[in-house]
Amino acid sequence: MTDFLFHSVSEEEKEQIRKEAKKMLDSFSDKISKVKVSDEEPNVRRKDFEREEKDGVEGDHYFRSLMFENAPNKSSEFILAEKKKWD
Repeated sequence: MTDFLFHSVSEEEKEQIRKEAKKMLDSFSDKISKVKVSDEEPNVRRKDFEREEKDGVEGDHYFRSLMFENAPNKSSEFILAEKKKWD
């Protein structure tokens, strides 16, 4: 089934791929060299960079019960969901 994903590459195709890759890299390099970078210091200065851990706020019991009513698969404390089915 995956046979269509692979094919032999001739030397001409390899050379064409090299040329196209070099052209893309050169173009990218040229464009990125024109980007202006600021050497300024950050405008925000803070004494404390981390938040203090505090007690949490009690959740909304109505919202929780509503969510559990709508969930098709649930455990006593968790909503069970499929992982990556949408991909």
